[in-house]
Amino acid sequence: MPIIEKSTYKAEGFWRKNAHLSTILGTRYKKYPVPNYTREKIKTDDGDFLNLDWRFQSDKKKLVILFHGLEGDSKRTYLNTCSDYFYDKGFNILAWNHRSCGGEMNQTLRLYHHGVTDDANRVIEKAITEGFENIYLIGYSMGGAIVVNYMGQYTVPAAIKAACVFSIPISLKSCSETLKVFPNTVYLNNFKKTLVPKFEEKAKQFPGKLNEAMISKIKSFDEIDEYFTAPLHGYESKEDYYHKASPSTFLDHVKIPTLIVNAANDPFLGAECYPKDRFKQYPHIFFEVPKHGGHCAFPLRNESNSWCEIRAFEFFNDY
Repeated sequence: MPIIEKSTYKAEGFWRKNAHLSTILGTRYKKYPVPNYTREKIKTDDGDFLNLDWRFQSDKKKLVILFHGLEGDSKRTYLNTCSDYFYDKGFNILAWNHRSCGGEMNQTLRLYHHGVTDDANRVIEKAITEGFENIYLIGYSMGGAIVVNYMGQYTVPAAIKAACVFSIPISLKSCSETLKVFPNTVYLNNFKKTLVPKFEEKAKQFPGKLNEAMISKIKSFDEIDEYFTAPLHGYESKEDYYHKASPSTFLDHVKIPTLIVNAANDPFLGAECYPKDRFKQYPHIFFEVPKHGGHCAFPLRNESNSWCEIRAFEFFNDY
């Protein structure tokens, strides 16, 4: 049965059970050293580049590709712990940075968003040309949405064996509405701290191509998506973007074993991100809803690792 009724994640202690404290303390303030990556810059066919961070083993039997979330990068704590966990178990690691992330502004007008699957395809094709035999995908939040969207849009190469995604916005519109409700509104300010400077830099790179007057007027994700995400990436409106970039649009086409984990208390996700009845029809997708976990957190008592990488490794063992 694709619905996993009993999750193995158990939150211990008050702050690990609290949606906001677990999210903030478990991701933003948790400290974990950045692994020793080897960076590679690859060119894209539209005149841009992507920064890829690698960790190599002595063989190329197994590779995990890590997808970070909105305004994250390859050095976020939730990726660092996951990288170390899988590397210690013999996996090669590829943690890649979406355009404008990873400490370097990209060269084209476009940035990145939940529906960007062409860059995901470029990264996966790169991994395959490197000769990796068994490839596994792990995505967090927006990165997880991209994983699902990619698998629903592309003919997935045989080297891709399975995927595991955490805290994903299955319905972007539902999430946008949820993030307008206090206290969830506090998270927008964190994203604005880095998004607004990016929009300002893009306006300097490409004068007249952005709605510069709206940069200082952003009050919700509606403004971000209506005035920036949609027009910069070829969508007619935020509603068009929310529909076409939501994983809910592509779930029916996923044919690769995939575990989707959304905590019931995730402050980013709306009700439409828990379509349990729908998941009952999918032979390849497994849906798990732990009672706690927050957003991309799932902290463990007396553990530097989060439960995410432990759960992902357990799932991949079957494939």
